Amino acid sequence: MESEEDWQENGLQDLHALYMPVREQIEARLEDFGQIWKTGSDELLFSEMAFCLLTPQSRARTCWKAVERLKRNCTMAEDSFRIQQDLTGVRFSQRKAEYICLARAMFSRASLRATLSDFAGPYEAREWLVKNVKGYGYKEASHFLRNIGLGEDLAILDRHILKNLRLLGVIDEVPASLSRKTYLDIEQKMRAFSKTAEIPMGQLDLLLWYKEAGEIFK
Repeated sequence: MESEEDWQENGLQDLHALYMPVREQIEARLEDFGQIWKTGSDELLFSEMAFCLLTPQSRARTCWKAVERLKRNCTMAEDSFRIQQDLTGVRFSQRKAEYICLARAMFSRASLRATLSDFAGPYEAREWLVKNVKGYGYKEASHFLRNIGLGEDLAILDRHILKNLRLLGVIDEVPASLSRKTYLDIEQKMRAFSKTAEIPMGQLDLLLWYKEAGEIFK
């Protein structure tokens, strides 16, 4: 991968050079996400919800392995202490186990799919998730909706994406914190840039993640 200085200098040209060889892989991954909403069970949707509760300050691969352990051991619906035992390598595992318990309780009373289907679109769904699912901010709610095929036009503003938006000149600096207003302002700037770059929003997010991680995951 190029240095930050080279990336900043060459900008859009290098972005497309990175994009073209992996474009089909990115499109296929987004199609995989779309199939989750089309055919996935409530349990699969909840697995993605739990994954996005785990990801803050932890590696995505580590978090998905933890979710797979929870599913394999049938512990997703147990108490937070038992859930925590399966969160090996996940930072703040006690707190995140409690978040999973709270979300599980919420969606044991109502279908997750039915709840999300009631909203007019992803923006309304995201606002509801941020207000009602403990552990979800705008990044986590956007990540979840994208991963189940409902949020390709939403920005997932983690530190890697923010760093690259700064290098590309989309934002002047990486903010120290993300209020609702700051998040939505940066999201709008990223959306405008995606149109200029002629790379759809969902693909741009996965592309910048690929630049940092060297793989197209979730």
